[in-house]
Amino acid sequence: MHTNFRIILFKFIACLIIFTIAFDLFFEAGVSEVLSFSILVTIVSYFIGDKIILPRVGNRAAVVIDFFTVYAIVWIFGNILLHSYEQIAWGSIIAATLIGISEVFVHLFILGRVSAATPMEEKRPLRPSQKLAFGTEFAEESDPRKKN
Repeated sequence: MHTNFRIILFKFIACLIIFTIAFDLFFEAGVSEVLSFSILVTIVSYFIGDKIILPRVGNRAAVVIDFFTVYAIVWIFGNILLHSYEQIAWGSIIAATLIGISEVFVHLFILGRVSAATPMEEKRPLRPSQKLAFGTEFAEESDPRKKN
């Protein structure tokens, strides 16, 4: 539980800094907008990216999902709250890119803590084998024109 709190706190501080930078470059966003975006992105990114996607498919896919999640959240709610269509586009790209970069370090921290805390016997892969296994059958081909 203590590790989860540290992860959420790190994600929130990173989002707070990144949204302050991204929103202050393009328009005058207030503290309430920066805090609301930071809280929303922290919660959504933690539960979707870190708890659901990361354990199942790995770091790279989780970072890509986090990028598009942040981009969509900032794009949709930025248009509602900040009323600036073109500036929101650039602000959301910058914010999503910077948060994606910070998520790499968060995921490395999570994977390091989880792999150190969980023994190998308790970990179960999503699939029995990461490689595809194909079964083959060998038989003689019968020619329908030949009579036995």
